[in-house]
Amino acid sequence: MVIETKEQFLEKMLARKRPQCPACHQDMEIWEIPPMTFSDGLGWGVPYLFVCFNEECPTYKQGWDHFGGSYGHTASCRNVCYPDSDTFECMPVFSPQGGTGQIVTEDVLAEEDRIREATKQGFYLLAGFYTEKRWIEVLRLLVDVAQPARVRLKAAEMMGDIGDPEAVEPLRNFTSGNNAIDTKVGQSIDKIHERNFTMDCPYCAEIIKKRAKVCKHCGKELGQS
Repeated sequence: MVIETKEQFLEKMLARKRPQCPACHQDMEIWEIPPMTFSDGLGWGVPYLFVCFNEECPTYKQGWDHFGGSYGHTASCRNVCYPDSDTFECMPVFSPQGGTGQIVTEDVLAEEDRIREATKQGFYLLAGFYTEKRWIEVLRLLVDVAQPARVRLKAAEMMGDIGDPEAVEPLRNFTSGNNAIDTKVGQSIDKIHERNFTMDCPYCAEIIKKRAKVCKHCGKELGQS
């Protein structure tokens, strides 16, 4: 069985003629499925659908009256089409803006291409820095907010493998705002200490050897108050 990636699925949809809505006969838009389950909890089964976003579509216009009069809910429906089978269904929307944020526009595609290329370039740089043990360059990619999240996450992981004890302080003072990246940074700090047999002094927080009896920075005897 051939398994398509999300990117391959989108490329196939872009290459084909867009279906027309059965109610208004307007070309349907490509719509990205949001990260949530639908109906029976199994989801749509595909990463993208064709959806009619014509505000004058009879299905959409009449849906507000139907749901309001029959069920007392503020809701309507938009026609959707499964790209593999050209099967048409309806999906509920609960405001005029419902679902519009997932329309795949030219700007969205351009941004995805930019991120894809930036990610490819970032991984290429990281591979070279890792081979040459240039942790300072890896750290620069980690703290660069212009880098894609996947690149920064990989950089955070690499710091644990090649970072020196000198990297601990800048890593400890770094916050990305991304939980996955920040968690990986914490794990890398622990790994740097483990690789170098070091630890933070419990009194002054400076880095010392694990076997030290007295901190060389603050003079405190370890294990003594």
